Amino acid sequence: MKRKELILRNLIKYYQYDRKEIHDIFSPHSTFQPSRGTWGLQGIVRVPDRLKDYVFMVTFTQSAVEYQFDESVTDSGVLTWQSQPKQSLNESRILDFISHDHIRSNIYLFLRTNKKSPYTYLGKLAYLSHDPTREKPVHFKWQILDWKIKEDQLNSMGLELVSTEVEKVPSSELILNTSPDPTESNSKIEHDFRGRKIDFAENDERNRELGLSGELLVLDKEKEYLTNNGRADFAEKVVHVSQVIGDGTGYDILSYSLEGEEKYIEVKTTRGGIGTPFYISSSEYHFALDCTNYALYRLYNFNMSKNYAEYFILKSKELTELYKEPINYRVFPRRRTD
Repeated sequence: MKRKELILRNLIKYYQYDRKEIHDIFSPHSTFQPSRGTWGLQGIVRVPDRLKDYVFMVTFTQSAVEYQFDESVTDSGVLTWQSQPKQSLNESRILDFISHDHIRSNIYLFLRTNKKSPYTYLGKLAYLSHDPTREKPVHFKWQILDWKIKEDQLNSMGLELVSTEVEKVPSSELILNTSPDPTESNSKIEHDFRGRKIDFAENDERNRELGLSGELLVLDKEKEYLTNNGRADFAEKVVHVSQVIGDGTGYDILSYSLEGEEKYIEVKTTRGGIGTPFYISSSEYHFALDCTNYALYRLYNFNMSKNYAEYFILKSKELTELYKEPINYRVFPRRRTD
């Protein structure tokens, strides 16, 4: 393959690349040396001119002198990864990884299961946790963002996932719990290094299948509640608004109280725990503030295969009390006057 073709090759999730192709994507104007130098030999490479962006080229089942690496990927996309055996907690790169913010910088994961195979690009990483009691090597947990790998892709790269399936979970059930105390919440969620199934709000936001599954579970729950309490007439009127009308109304489901009063329900779903943050658009938030019969159903610990989740309910006032972090900016093409 010609050099020009390599430079123009796109970075695509779950495609396979050799080291030279990876080099040509991220550092096309430098010289590649096979089995030598930074790109030809090292497993961790900083992307040129991007201060905290890195490329991880990871080989599973590898071992160093007197040391066997303990690395794996779970079915929910949590990567257990260890640094090189000589790296300590106070090294600059390790500190970069510990302080990694996936909103502001990128770590690209390329993985293979033996040295003779090409690397498969699995996507970007987000820091979950590290073990502060161990170093040389340092032990990390990472979330692979937008994790949607297929069985044939796993077979092609020879990767066996570690199961995190919860056993004996009831099927098609929605369990109501109390909402977290907003005074105990903060913007940075603590994560267990030992590997609970953890998701990120931005992943959930983009996962339409997850969102739809949560809405359908709430829809069924509302209809069931009304029917079981003698209001089948109202159950027939419950509308899945986000599917009938589409986005932009400020809520997902129109339901009813037993007295026939309309309820406007917004559903936010995550596979993560009760403290996982969620996104709410400006239109959704202002609708919540203006609507007296509004309720946000926060589904968490969602199990797709069992169609099971726990949830709590937030009314408009409770929603205003929660910590909110600005993510995006609207920029006007004129200078500030203040």
